[in-house]
Amino acid sequence: MVIVDQALQRRHQEGNPIRVAMVGAGYIGAGIALELLTGIVGIKLAAISNRTLSKAGRAFQAAGVHSVKVVETVAELEECVATGEYAITDDPMLLCQADNIDAIIEATADIDFGARVVMEAIANRKHVVLMNAAVDATIGPILKVYADRAGVVLTYTDGDEPGVAMNLYRFLRTTGYKPVLMGQIKGFLDRYRNPETQREFAEKCNQKPSMIASYADGTKLSLEGTIMANATGFKVGKRGMYGPRCESVRDIVNHFSTEELLHGGGWVDYVLGAEPGSGAFVVAYNDHPVKREYLAHFKMGDGPLHVFYTPYHLAHVQAPLSVARAVLFHDATIAPAGAPVCDTFAAAKRDLKAGEVLDGMGGFTCYGLIDTYEICLAENLLPITLSQDCLLKYDIQKDQPITYADVELPAGRLCDTLRAEQTVYFEHCNKQAANLIPIR
Repeated sequence: MVIVDQALQRRHQEGNPIRVAMVGAGYIGAGIALELLTGIVGIKLAAISNRTLSKAGRAFQAAGVHSVKVVETVAELEECVATGEYAITDDPMLLCQADNIDAIIEATADIDFGARVVMEAIANRKHVVLMNAAVDATIGPILKVYADRAGVVLTYTDGDEPGVAMNLYRFLRTTGYKPVLMGQIKGFLDRYRNPETQREFAEKCNQKPSMIASYADGTKLSLEGTIMANATGFKVGKRGMYGPRCESVRDIVNHFSTEELLHGGGWVDYVLGAEPGSGAFVVAYNDHPVKREYLAHFKMGDGPLHVFYTPYHLAHVQAPLSVARAVLFHDATIAPAGAPVCDTFAAAKRDLKAGEVLDGMGGFTCYGLIDTYEICLAENLLPITLSQDCLLKYDIQKDQPITYADVELPAGRLCDTLRAEQTVYFEHCNKQAANLIPIR
């Protein structure tokens, strides 16, 4: 948002920065910390929580901050924030409970841990910016209900592909063009990649092999498509999406017909191997003959489908903008609009045997595929994000979808409770809506 810069400048000049705390100091978390501590005005990163406390300290040190205080109580943290000291802790709940923290960035990749952090933050009326696609794609709709009740913003981040695409989507709707297709530009996809095949690359990037594997096997791609779908009402043209290989992202209009996109109510999808090689796109429909002439003149194609795209996504750089939008304007970059529209379920990467324990996203046992929520619900499909540590009760063949009936869930997970609550809540909402008498 263009107005964010001036609003942050005012907060800086007034000596009243947004006070944000971050949970997670991994690859992305450390990158966000660096940007907040060296380049952003009007926002202060007051505290970082991480399971390994030394990593939280290193995130500050990398930005030139060498004086940090380890805190163990809410009172100690609040004192640090009030006096301008930087704080680190291994207890994320302190960040959520401190009165003088405005917003929480949840920058982990663990769905159950992330769910607990988000619920505690919302309970203490903190705005929440999610870097955690697993949380948003799986239980984002019910968490949004809790956030709305508390009067706070829950949003997925700017800078990751869903946020980048949503900015384009909102721009196009505002200017009177009709978005009909949205997604991301992906360079590589192999459903059977695993932590071992991606280990060398992950080590070069200083990331976890399982995280890199979740990118390569398409799981993260499907989760991000789910986030876009839940925010816009768009669905998928088929299970797993089409993902046409293109030389340029602009060529995507050659792979979809206007009629199917309009009739389908809009789809999420992706392009594979297309220039510019990164970023996100939205295809908009425009049937006005003069408008089409203008867009053709400005090298946007003859229409009626026109491709708009951003050739980069920089989550660590752009995440602070989501913080500012939430705190200053009560605006979510991208958030569920209501009931789930799509879901990402687990499918076997290889033949699996009864008694095996699934290892979740980016592991050796399963990958994630997107489909409509109605189909996933009807087939009782197990979300890939909830597959971690599930015990298989039956043999599963390679590429076979895994259902709830095929597994025993680990005990005591909040994410499973919230998922079940989400299902019941939106089923009830749908029944209530069906019983309403239409206004004529």
